[in-house]
Amino acid sequence: MSEAIEEIPAPDACRKSHHPPSVKRDLTNRLNRIEGQVRGIKGMVDRDVYCDDIITQLAATQSALNSVTKVLLDGHLKGCVKDRLASGDEEILDELLVTFQKLMRK
Repeated sequence: MSEAIEEIPAPDACRKSHHPPSVKRDLTNRLNRIEGQVRGIKGMVDRDVYCDDIITQLAATQSALNSVTKVLLDGHLKGCVKDRLASGDEEILDELLVTFQKLMRK
């Protein structure tokens, strides 16, 4: 049985990404590659490729997703979290705990 995690809404000021265009391009490129990897994995399943080879590709895709998560988390911590703490808004810490709980589910 999984425990429900309460969603804590953030102020409107931080409900949008504030990444510079270069970071957005990097994220988009990474996600496009991941999308291609997933399509490739689906094709492998359709072609009855050896299970271990599919698992290897799944692990590579998960690693790529983790890299995207790290970039986003870095920007969130250095942007929204830092700014909200500086303005005295400590509710961001509760939101951050929920975010870490989401990342630690496995």
